[in-house]
Amino acid sequence: MGPVLGAALAGAGHALVGITAVSQESRDRADAMLPGVPVLPVPDLVERSELVLLAVPDTELPGLVEGLAEAGVWVAGQLVVHTAPAFGTGVLLPAVRRGAIPVALAPAVAFTGTSVDLMRLRDARCAVTAPGPVLPIGQALAVEMGCEPVVVAEEDRPAWAEALEEAVRPLERAVRSAAARLGRLGVHDPEAVLGPVTRSALDRALERTGRSGRDEDEG
Repeated sequence: MGPVLGAALAGAGHALVGITAVSQESRDRADAMLPGVPVLPVPDLVERSELVLLAVPDTELPGLVEGLAEAGVWVAGQLVVHTAPAFGTGVLLPAVRRGAIPVALAPAVAFTGTSVDLMRLRDARCAVTAPGPVLPIGQALAVEMGCEPVVVAEEDRPAWAEALEEAVRPLERAVRSAAARLGRLGVHDPEAVLGPVTRSALDRALERTGRSGRDEDEG
């Protein structure tokens, strides 16, 4: 997610100071999405940045924020933005205590880490959670990424994450299972079979969901 959102912000006029990449896979992705952007150690990158985007797994976020606070890396006045769907800004409290400004964003996109995601962001909604005075900044960042901002309260972030997971995880399992079945039938390109039918089924489900909601409103 990090290189994709970095590319989106760069496209909106933000100057990228650098990116962190530990594995070779992440370095390759950074090179593909952000050519010429230097790969820097986390402390150096944070200290040089006016806006720090933390696109790490949910389980790693609390320890990362606390560790950088203990190391005295956070800079007063800098924006610290994370993308973990289940967390609001409370997880950023160690940075806030050192003067950072917290924003929690969560684009509703199943990221692939490729340029295709930039197009998908244009149709996506993005959860925005931030203190009242900072909320317009969070909304503006979501727009700059290409998304439509949706304000989600701090206490509602876990439910937001659960709703997205409830939609995505079973779909991924079902597609993998169906692809395996087709493979056993001798179909050499199951994705070509499943792509159109799953997309059309999803469109149909969304249309029916929207129609059901409209019927309830009218009732």
